[in-house]
Amino acid sequence: QVHLVESGGGLVQPGGSLRLSCAASGTTFSITAMGWYRQAPGKQRELVAIITSGGSINYADSVKGRFTISRDNARNTVALQMNSLKPEDTAVYYCYQYRPSTGAGFWGQGTQVTVSS
Repeated sequence: QVHLVESGGGLVQPGGSLRLSCAASGTTFSITAMGWYRQAPGKQRELVAIITSGGSINYADSVKGRFTISRDNARNTVALQMNSLKPEDTAVYYCYQYRPSTGAGFWGQGTQVTVSS
């Protein structure tokens, strides 16, 4: 069974940085695509960044140049480095894993990120 556990959320002032991490278990991590989504109160969940098994990366326009996604296949982890944070980045951030071989997707429990002075 796939298990995704996020960590690293918290409260940060505007302009600050946070690093989110997601540890995955229960699957062959290297063949999956990994991503981060976020959901702000009253809004739909949206893609933040995604990295494929081959290392291709896509970012939401709103975070380009500020956020960096990376993966460590040896440790079965994916990270999201968030710099120059803005109040509008406030949301619950979810780790997501996609298995192309089956079309199945899996979610972590989410971690709160709050950007406020």
